Amino acid sequence: MDWDDMRVFLALARGESLGRAGQALRLDPATVGRRITRLEDGLGRRLFTRSHQGYALTDDGARLLPHAIEAETALIAASDAAQATGGTGLSGQIRIGAPDGCANYLLPQVVAAICAENPALEVQIIALPRVFNLSRREADMAIGVSAPEAGRLSVQKITDYHLHLAASRRYLAAHPPIRDLQDLRAHRVIGYIPDMIFDRELDYLAQLGLEQVALSSNSVAVQFNWVRSGAGVAVVHDFAIPAGADIQRVLPDVFSLTRSFFLIRHLDDRRVARLNRFSEALVRGLRQEVVRLQAQVENAENP
Repeated sequence: MDWDDMRVFLALARGESLGRAGQALRLDPATVGRRITRLEDGLGRRLFTRSHQGYALTDDGARLLPHAIEAETALIAASDAAQATGGTGLSGQIRIGAPDGCANYLLPQVVAAICAENPALEVQIIALPRVFNLSRREADMAIGVSAPEAGRLSVQKITDYHLHLAASRRYLAAHPPIRDLQDLRAHRVIGYIPDMIFDRELDYLAQLGLEQVALSSNSVAVQFNWVRSGAGVAVVHDFAIPAGADIQRVLPDVFSLTRSFFLIRHLDDRRVARLNRFSEALVRGLRQEVVRLQAQVENAENP
């Protein structure tokens, strides 16, 4: 059994279809199918069951999967060690999964600074409002708003951050004053689509005593743009407020939330020095950026 066969096996196990596996490997789907058949014939056992829904691991395939992942990690670590002898900078591709609040308002500037110091580094940011599956290599690392409690994962708290009610000055000037939380009932409130909240830490409505909102989206960026356009009031990340010049906090002394970001990695990847170095720079940069942006908001309100 050679590594090339394992690479195809892993791609199909993660993608669950010949098309997705072929796309990841840059191979024709028919070629992926032939390679898997050859591997199964060589082992004398079926690794996948085929159906209209796609490819699913058999018991034999599930037993092989952790060994294939271990081999992949060892190969990545070996390649990483070889590259390290050629210079001190980071290189290669790293993919980060993140909720879109972090992906839109923190990661761009933090990652840009890291890449400026490491010109050979390529970073991909996947901004999706969901939990990422690191075992399927959807990303090399992920940022979450809660710490997962299961799986072979390494979890590091990055930082706390704050959220407050916010609205554009234009909206506030055109609508009745908001003196307490009860006044929100006379205003258009913006928030998440309730049945698309993927983490209980994002369920802000309960904290406000509201059961529904007038405008809703599963995207933080969409909610923020509604606020910026003067559409209503929303719970907004303090670190996002500087991105909207006309936005100000509402009732900051009455309503405030504190949440946390966590860096989540596959446990086996702790052996990969390149990912360790990148994660250290990422955590350091995110901590500094949250402090900088939140201080900017506080200073604007208390000059």
